[in-house]
Amino acid sequence: MDVAKIIADLANCPCGREHTAPPMRVEIGEGFLAKTAELLYDFPRNVLVVADKNTLNAAEGILDVLKSGGFECTVKCYENMRTADIKEVEEIEVLAQGCDGVLSVGTGSLNDICRLASFNAGKKFAIFATAPSMDGFAANAAPITFNNFKKSVLCHAPMVIIGDTRILAAAPVELKAAGFGDMIAKYIAMADWRIAHLTDGEYYCPRVAALTKAGLEKIMHVAGDVQNNNPQAAAVIMEGLVLSGLAMTLTNLTRPASGAEHVVAHFWEIKKLEKGLPSDFHGKKVGVATILIASMYHLLTKRQNMTFTQEVVDWDEVYSVYGVNFAEDVKKMNNPAPTAKMDPATLTRQWKEIRQIVHEEIPPLGELIELMQKVGATTNIEDIDISPVENDTALRYHAFMRERINLTRLIPMMGELRPWVLLTGNEEM
Repeated sequence: MDVAKIIADLANCPCGREHTAPPMRVEIGEGFLAKTAELLYDFPRNVLVVADKNTLNAAEGILDVLKSGGFECTVKCYENMRTADIKEVEEIEVLAQGCDGVLSVGTGSLNDICRLASFNAGKKFAIFATAPSMDGFAANAAPITFNNFKKSVLCHAPMVIIGDTRILAAAPVELKAAGFGDMIAKYIAMADWRIAHLTDGEYYCPRVAALTKAGLEKIMHVAGDVQNNNPQAAAVIMEGLVLSGLAMTLTNLTRPASGAEHVVAHFWEIKKLEKGLPSDFHGKKVGVATILIASMYHLLTKRQNMTFTQEVVDWDEVYSVYGVNFAEDVKKMNNPAPTAKMDPATLTRQWKEIRQIVHEEIPPLGELIELMQKVGATTNIEDIDISPVENDTALRYHAFMRERINLTRLIPMMGELRPWVLLTGNEEM
């Protein structure tokens, strides 16, 4: 993938912003494990290699390849990295002080802690991917938990991303399906970004949005091959995931990759972490949340007319739902509320266009479910250990976790309408 050309093609963008990124190389090909040292030709020789037992096993032999290629390696291997927490970020930051670069061998949370830790430590950062399981490889932001509350922190993108398609293709189906779930979410993300631009004047770039859509299209075309150990299909999937992350880097925003569905998944996660319970793979949760939010958006937009009112929120109830551990974070996100300056009459006039955006960006629910089933991804909350009550709570209260407008954040301005009841049938909230 020629990242430099992608950036050059965005020169003089009509959106008015300059889209730049630090030099980044994306090297995806069959047998690239054996070429890792060669592909890291411009990376520091003294590196901290961060992995867990699963990813180090998937990339078997990588340490020998690095050492024979002249690298001096300090290794930090976790048992099983599932949650990117600030404590691990701080741990890697300390370990990185004695090295000149950080190489993450893995995906997801491993990449995220290394991304932020290397940024904080002022070190170069690179990734050797072991599974096409998420869209953040090329991103310059890391979703990190702080006292179990998930925040996205701007930092830096990797200097090099390496993917050996044999390893990517051989990854567990559950991980590949998680990557698909993280990408199918872009249908919601695109709709929410455009709705925020329309209703709140938020910055939006059609060209960068097109990058995300190109990545999404790449993956949808090979949906039938996700469950197969096909290196060619793995290359296409990985490229699609990288394009989505690159879109985030080129805007310094998570908007090109996430909307209400990601916030729902983060709500589920923080509530699990609060109880000391493990949370499922990020992309797996996001895929299920995508189906739920798509259902809600299509239900809402069946209404040809909508009369918006001043926002009605029982803030004491909201803070009570988030509880003592998260209420202060939520207060900060809503002081002032992102809807504070929004005019109900203007929203009422914009409803026709909001409906049009949803219909243009989000495929019919049946198509989304069929795609998810094709790749072996779940669409049921039970399969990610979320109870009906936990689901009801997330759908009703998730939007208060973020300082931005998604369509779900406008629901408190829609009078007595409660679309989560239509999805769950649960009146007792």
